Amino acid sequence: MNAIRMLSFDAIEKANSGHPGLPMDAAPMAYVLWSRHLKIYPKQSKWFDRDRFILSAGHGSAMLYSLLHMAGYQVSIDDLKQFRQENSLTPGHPEVGHTDGVEATTGPLGQGLGMAVGMAMAEKHLEAIYNQSDLEIVNHYTYSIVGDGDLMEGISHEAASLAGHLKLGKLIVLYDSNDISLDGPTKMAFDDDAKQRFEGYGWQYLRVQDGNDLDEIDKALSEAKQEDQRPTIIEVKTIIGYGSPDQGTNKVHGAPLGESNVAATRKAYGWNYQPFEIPNEVYERFHELIIEKGKKSYEDWKDNFKSYEHEYPSLAGQFKAGLTEKVDFSWIKEVSNYHEGTSAEASRVTGHKVISAISKYNPAFWGGSADLFSSNKTNADDTKAFEPANPKGRNIWFGVREFGQAAAINGIALHGGTRIYGSTFFVFSDYLRGALRLSALQHLPVTYVFTHDSIAVGEDGPTHEPIEQLMSLRAMPNVNVIRPADANEVIAAWQVALNADMTPTVLVLTRQALPVLPKTDKLADEGVKRGAYILSPAKKNVPDGILIATGSEVSLAYEAQKQLLNDGIDVSIVSMPSFELFEKQTNEYKEKVLPNSVSNRMSIEMGATLGWERYVGRNGVTIGINKFGASGNGPLITKHYGFNVENVVDQYKKTFVK
Repeated sequence: MNAIRMLSFDAIEKANSGHPGLPMDAAPMAYVLWSRHLKIYPKQSKWFDRDRFILSAGHGSAMLYSLLHMAGYQVSIDDLKQFRQENSLTPGHPEVGHTDGVEATTGPLGQGLGMAVGMAMAEKHLEAIYNQSDLEIVNHYTYSIVGDGDLMEGISHEAASLAGHLKLGKLIVLYDSNDISLDGPTKMAFDDDAKQRFEGYGWQYLRVQDGNDLDEIDKALSEAKQEDQRPTIIEVKTIIGYGSPDQGTNKVHGAPLGESNVAATRKAYGWNYQPFEIPNEVYERFHELIIEKGKKSYEDWKDNFKSYEHEYPSLAGQFKAGLTEKVDFSWIKEVSNYHEGTSAEASRVTGHKVISAISKYNPAFWGGSADLFSSNKTNADDTKAFEPANPKGRNIWFGVREFGQAAAINGIALHGGTRIYGSTFFVFSDYLRGALRLSALQHLPVTYVFTHDSIAVGEDGPTHEPIEQLMSLRAMPNVNVIRPADANEVIAAWQVALNADMTPTVLVLTRQALPVLPKTDKLADEGVKRGAYILSPAKKNVPDGILIATGSEVSLAYEAQKQLLNDGIDVSIVSMPSFELFEKQTNEYKEKVLPNSVSNRMSIEMGATLGWERYVGRNGVTIGINKFGASGNGPLITKHYGFNVENVVDQYKKTFVK
């Protein structure tokens, strides 16, 4: 326990940067959890049936790195000495995929708890599908350490409420309750009664009065594991920066202790070793408690799975396919029936058909909506709701909890074994942006379905009409934003999403009906994959101009092309469903689609125009919206904002025809 404390603040002192308070007060609860309860095997750190541990209070990363080192993960003493340094394995906040043993990227407070809820949901779902009365292959817990700051964030309410409703009995949260935040005592802003709050959510609440009492912590964890119908929160009362002269104050929250305080703290702990020096007997004890015990659990599970494969070969094959996230694309044949002349339909409606088809062929595919199934059309027809009485269900009712939903699907993706999506209205992507950003940071191939994509929403008015959302999400690194123009582009967009392995995908879909455009049944698959393509070429080899559009505006561009041709102006139409995918193409392909020799260019998109200058140039025309929308009949509103053939033709002529 003290070894964890000392390694943590040795790393912080050497870096002259970090948060010593949490490692010093939370080390006892972390030590008990890791040494007596956590089922892990550091030599096989990705073993599927391991317990998951998420340090939601990610600023306490020095403690996590110390635990990983002591437990035998690939984190060395030299790595601890490089804490918070460039290119080190021990960055300022934990990063999954970067440091061995880190289960989630945390730091933005509250999101670790939300991801822990998602992990527990995944465990409950997979346990229900695969475990048999005589053989279990999914049986593990999700643990998280949270702080006062985590529980102040709004996402903690969304996540905790959802967890209680779903009866996630294998979710256990240790609450480092030290009554101090960065600025000072939490009583200045926070005096929630944790017991009443969490019991109100349907959780089991336990309390450990002395955060240094290892046996009481152990007892509470053991009691938590006996409860299988409620998640458990254990409030552990601690003293921040325990053992230092400034313990119990915000002085130890986010700054190194300093030389004199370090000396005093070493004396208080009775620690007579040099910085980063750990006695061999401590390493041996960790090896016995964690590695040897973990190896036995791992070997037992492997033997168990061999028996499972023999007894239940079909389920075992399905389980392994889920682990590899292998997708069966046979679903495409179910929806490949859109041709020019097919009845127009909203892309959200096409999306529903696609989701149902994917679900039919892929039992590891699931997802949900923030209380908008009836509007997003993201429920799969062949399955029921995921709920306590039916955890096998694959339609997740997230409730009106956009941020909690997004954090949970990140946790589900991190857990592994399934392919996950979530959905809401496009304008409410703002509520979940922080979690979407962590999807991108963590390289998670989750899919976000955002419907009601523009001012065409109409009567709901400006609060529900996205304007800046498209461009703002395009500005986020490692996200593919796709706004399909018709049903065939929706089908192609889902193929891109399901082929992704390191990138989240955002699908932006309409409520308004979209006609099936000419030749998209032949061009969309390749065109969407490339981000942009020539949908309707000019009659001559070098066009007079180019109209570039996305989503519902592509059909508008197509009609404007006809009118311009009648007026003797020969332009090509480029559908550009994804900036990001187009930017990944070769220069040769980009030149083919947008030849430099053609400078007369116009973009047409019902959203902010900032960013379109990349494609239309300084002298191009951008038909878009740089103010908020309005309430009224959708078609009349779009016409009022200039999205009609007459305005497109008029603006083109005014700019380019002399």
